[in-house]
Amino acid sequence: MPPRSTSALRKPNSMKSAAKPSTKSSAKSAAKPAKSATGSGTASRTGKLPEWNLADLYSGIDAPEIARDLHKMDAECAAFETDYKGKLAEHSARGDGGPWLAEAIKRYEAIDDLAGRLGSFAGLVHAGDSVDPSISKFYGDISERLTAASTHLLFFPLELNRIDDGVIEGAMQAAELGHFRPWIEDLRKDKPYQLEDRVEQLFHEKAQSGYSAWNRLFDQTISTLRFKVAGKELAIEPTLNLLQDRAAEKRKAAADALARTFKANERTFALITNTLAKDKEISDRWRGFQDVADSRHLNNRVEREVVDALVASVRAAYPKLSHRYYALKARWFKKKKLAHWDRNAPLPFAATGSIDWRDAQNMVLTAYRGFSPEMAGIAEQFFSQRWIDAPVRPGKAPGAFSHPTTPSAHPYVLMNYQGKPRDVMTLAHELGHGVHQVLAAKNGALMAPTPLTLAETASVFGEMLTFKRLLSQTRNARQRQALLAGKVEDMINTVVRQIAFYSFERAVHTERKNGELTAERIGEIWLGVQTESLGPAIDIKPGYENFWMYIPHFIHSPFYVYAYAFGDCLVNSLYAVYEHASEGFAERYLAMLAAGGTKHYSELLKPFGLDAKDPKFWDGGLSVIAGMIDELETMG
Repeated sequence: MPPRSTSALRKPNSMKSAAKPSTKSSAKSAAKPAKSATGSGTASRTGKLPEWNLADLYSGIDAPEIARDLHKMDAECAAFETDYKGKLAEHSARGDGGPWLAEAIKRYEAIDDLAGRLGSFAGLVHAGDSVDPSISKFYGDISERLTAASTHLLFFPLELNRIDDGVIEGAMQAAELGHFRPWIEDLRKDKPYQLEDRVEQLFHEKAQSGYSAWNRLFDQTISTLRFKVAGKELAIEPTLNLLQDRAAEKRKAAADALARTFKANERTFALITNTLAKDKEISDRWRGFQDVADSRHLNNRVEREVVDALVASVRAAYPKLSHRYYALKARWFKKKKLAHWDRNAPLPFAATGSIDWRDAQNMVLTAYRGFSPEMAGIAEQFFSQRWIDAPVRPGKAPGAFSHPTTPSAHPYVLMNYQGKPRDVMTLAHELGHGVHQVLAAKNGALMAPTPLTLAETASVFGEMLTFKRLLSQTRNARQRQALLAGKVEDMINTVVRQIAFYSFERAVHTERKNGELTAERIGEIWLGVQTESLGPAIDIKPGYENFWMYIPHFIHSPFYVYAYAFGDCLVNSLYAVYEHASEGFAERYLAMLAAGGTKHYSELLKPFGLDAKDPKFWDGGLSVIAGMIDELETMG
């Protein structure tokens, strides 16, 4: 089973947020910022928006260094296989087995770093413009080369895991190999699910024409969709943004446009969803996973019972969280119910106008600096070194992410900034990821990656710092109410909505075992979980049954979504510790981030007195949200 932390065995589209890189001008030179296609209106509302400089990876898709590095990767992968295949068990048992194996892992890690650089560049360029044919070809070609070269590496983690426990433990007594103990022990957790070498190779090579191809089809399809709103053809990101417009008629028009276009493309999205669910079921069955989400839990290094407890706690809290808040919001709008397109509508008493990019930057950096100058200093580099791509452009991936690239480089942030208060929180969120990725990079390519559950902790903590800073500076009662309500909505979207997404995925993947699901049936499942989670104050209108289609996490990272709820509830508890902590909390927090993937989440939380296995742990995090709703109810 390929190790979860090895980018050499990942495709470019394995970037998160996961979910997720520009116009034709950047196809030839990714170092040059592409001309923004957001229109003068957006630019005037938000100020000049930054576009990333990918030259720290490569100067462009035709850079000679790419061909050089591809050739180097091919040669080093083949040489690695020649030098080590079939020899790990014998050499590990020798007196010098520890240093010998450590040298092998160092070579493996160096290849991983090189492959990660190539794959990251291809993925970032493609996220900037997934419809340009030359970029799409480049992305596909790099993905194929990565797959072909890394086939030579498949034997290594498989053979490593077959070494006897006593032998590997003895070898790790050598300091050189002991350095890699966290990675080796983490890798050996995959051992029960490994298959015979040739089957692993088949799975690996077929991925290029299997799930990776379907992921790419989803990206290209979603980027080319157009939605007709008020006579204008819009891409998905600005259309979704209209659901937060102050004008009710624009919100309804956007929802109708989304429903029409989704309906026209439902067979394609249903096919993608069915195919990927079946592909996962085959893989899970061969590997011996019992539950549809067990492979994700293993990847996250979190126990199934911990996730089950989180899900049960959140679902039980729906009435006191989302149901209660949306009833309150309907009252603010002087209605008994809100149509689904009004769920994220700006509050009637919220401030109008857009937030300039410079102001957003200052808000986040000031909040970070108040917590830790070191944290703010790392985040500031994203602005000064052009590690952020912020404008909305046709063909650009929707949403936002921070991609760590590889330890020899640095992370890049993608977002679609349109001047909304939520965009400021998104910036704070992604910079939280970015700071985490910079701090963890010192662990090297194998041990820098962090399981999703802890990765989301860093991002949500960044949001909380920014929110608390803004709240403390807000004196106007109505604006304080709007800020508090906005935070509650974000937390509901992060906790309630993501657990509903997880429930939806579980139902789809479970039912898919018995045969294909029609788009209509998938829509029925979607409406069921949405009705349960949103509550009676949200009036779900016709057309909403197909809104599952645009969620990229369902495609790129099945069952990823619970990590958001995990991180949010964890941060609520962590922030409570911070508010009552003596000196030294910031240092402990940054040390936790710097650990990367070298420690289990339970070990990282011990210095803060937190235990996610405690059944009451999740209720404590959820009570923070409930407490904010209590305060809102007293405001009228």
